[in-house]
Amino acid sequence: MKKTPLKNTKSTKKVQNSNIKAADKPVAKKACTGSWSLSIYVYWFIILFFIAATFYILGRSHDAIYSPSGAQISEEQLLQANDYYENGKTKLLAGNIDDALADLTTAIESGAASIDTFILRGEAYMQAGDYRNAMADFDKALEKDSQNAVAYYDRALLNMRLEDYNAALNDINNAMAANTTNPTPVLQLRDLYAKRGQLNLWLKNWEGAIADYTNSLARPEGVVNPTVYGERAEAYTAIGNYVDAINDYSSAVRVISEQIQGAPTMAERENLSTRAMDYFEKSAALNVNLGNMDAARSDLESARTIAAALGDGETVERLDKLLADMDTAQPVEQTPETPVEATPEVPTETTVSE
Repeated sequence: MKKTPLKNTKSTKKVQNSNIKAADKPVAKKACTGSWSLSIYVYWFIILFFIAATFYILGRSHDAIYSPSGAQISEEQLLQANDYYENGKTKLLAGNIDDALADLTTAIESGAASIDTFILRGEAYMQAGDYRNAMADFDKALEKDSQNAVAYYDRALLNMRLEDYNAALNDINNAMAANTTNPTPVLQLRDLYAKRGQLNLWLKNWEGAIADYTNSLARPEGVVNPTVYGERAEAYTAIGNYVDAINDYSSAVRVISEQIQGAPTMAERENLSTRAMDYFEKSAALNVNLGNMDAARSDLESARTIAAALGDGETVERLDKLLADMDTAQPVEQTPETPVEATPEVPTETTVSE
């Protein structure tokens, strides 16, 4: 057997000694690991800090709105303007016009007012009879949003008060186009068609009025207004279509009879009853022209019954005389009455900004 050289033995010992020395240095290795772990924590802390800072900046940018002049509008300004808007809206609906104007003006002067604020203040000015400022507010709203159907509709009502019917008709057309492109829940096509029908009636565009009133009545949304039937009857009368006019007056009375049952106040019931009485009289006149004397007498008797219930002695006396003369009455050519401008209703919740 050969002996292992001493040299190899020494090498083995060196290796062993080297391993022992390496094993004697755990402290240095641990210190290095601890330093590396600390660096990771610092690294992630920096990352998280920048992420948080980024979201904060983005959030502030989202809350900030810039006015047309380029000035930044703070969230506080927006909240203040909204509070004044809501207060103004509440006061306007309660009939407190002066205080409503004050609140809405404060909202606008804050520099953070919405388009709806200009529209609502325009409505308040219109109620106050300040048509110049009302027009300025509606124009401003449309300058900011050329597709705002409510602003067009309100300006149409204002132009009707100013008796600029062609301008009003143009605004109604724009309101309908804007509402078709960008529907708003505060305006219904039924009402827009009815308003355009009224304008066409006043402009003596009888066929256009009939078409618009027919479209209004065909719409599924909203509530039927008996005035639509009554005004379409006027247009039919103007073109000599007495049969359809009589049918429309009957339909108007039918709708009124349904509405009277649900009318919340005596004043509203009396107003509806007065309109029904008027429709019965007009229907009677048309029946006389058609030679339908029995139908005419029935209409006059219905009108007299309503007049008596309302305590309208003067109308009762007049209708009694007409009934007494029925047998000798001769048909008279019916001519359309000149439409009398109804005061355009200032929108409440249906046209007040959302």
